Amino acid sequence: MKHRITLHNDTQEIPLLAEFIDGIVEREGIDFSLSLNLNLAMEEAVVNVMNYAYPEGTVGLIDIDAEIEGDTISFTITDSGTPFDPTKADDPDITLDAEERSIGGLGIHLVRQLMDSEEYRREDGKNIQIFKKKIK
Repeated sequence: MKHRITLHNDTQEIPLLAEFIDGIVEREGIDFSLSLNLNLAMEEAVVNVMNYAYPEGTVGLIDIDAEIEGDTISFTITDSGTPFDPTKADDPDITLDAEERSIGGLGIHLVRQLMDSEEYRREDGKNIQIFKKKIK
């Protein structure tokens, strides 16, 4: 079954994303600790899109689709903002002190740690990110 929510590029809408994921988790009987990781990973990924995909002052939409197939949940995040492939981003050097690290990249790193796979493609002027996680 496929579920969808559409958000504006406004971080004030993040609670709606949490409600969306919590509803799926509840309906599907997904383990609570796993649901926390799903929420955290998707919040990081969606906030990155909200903050960076569209020029400042521009209103943009972000579609988040969730689908469960067998023992895997997949989330697809689609936006029509600036092209950006997070799969090509380098992992931050987390061995350095916070002051020595370059800014950015921690959210992408966190999503990589929490999800089993990530894909990116640019299609019809849209960024499409797909994240998958085994739930059983």
